[in-house]
Amino acid sequence: MDACPADALHGYYRWHARIYDATRWSFLFGRDRLVRRAAEALGPRHDAALRVVEVGCGTGRNLRRLAGVFPGAGLTGIDLCRPMIDRARRAVAGQAGRVDLVCEAYAPGSFEPASADLIVFSYSLSMFNPGFEAALDAARGHLAPGGLVAVADFRHSPRAWFRAWMGVNHVRLDDQLLPELTRRFAVTAVETRPAYGGLWTYFLFLGRRGTPRTG
Repeated sequence: MDACPADALHGYYRWHARIYDATRWSFLFGRDRLVRRAAEALGPRHDAALRVVEVGCGTGRNLRRLAGVFPGAGLTGIDLCRPMIDRARRAVAGQAGRVDLVCEAYAPGSFEPASADLIVFSYSLSMFNPGFEAALDAARGHLAPGGLVAVADFRHSPRAWFRAWMGVNHVRLDDQLLPELTRRFAVTAVETRPAYGGLWTYFLFLGRRGTPRTG
């Protein structure tokens, strides 16, 4: 798809895409662990029938790693911002024919229902403001029965100034994600870890399409 919807983030990432991978390692923690945990949870299903989707695929960093741990799978990365998709295309150039890239807003019509075995959100849901609930509903519809959703993201910060600063960078940090994830998916694993002495916490979540946990 060649057309990319206009969005305020497009201008932001037109510059940030160039330095994203060189700078984000210092605070986007848990991404590689998330990929490993997802591979462990899915087990030996590394065949050509497996379909993996990353929502908010950014520069393609995670797609490259997903291609490594799922060597027979078909992968799709979707992102709203053309500068990021352009970077992702370079990152997965060695995986021609295995990785599709889509530049559009993620929505229920982005994929066929029940067509994905794994959907990854890596530090993207906290930037869906508003709209993360709709994204989770879409993911639940896109997952095949028993399919897995894997999320790494910011959770909370006790520092108001830091929450405000992250808001300037389009990130919401109000512990809004985990409650909605546990309402929609049957929990497989949850980890919460501190960053920089507790300046903020981040989490990893794995859940399956099924009966969500209650209580």
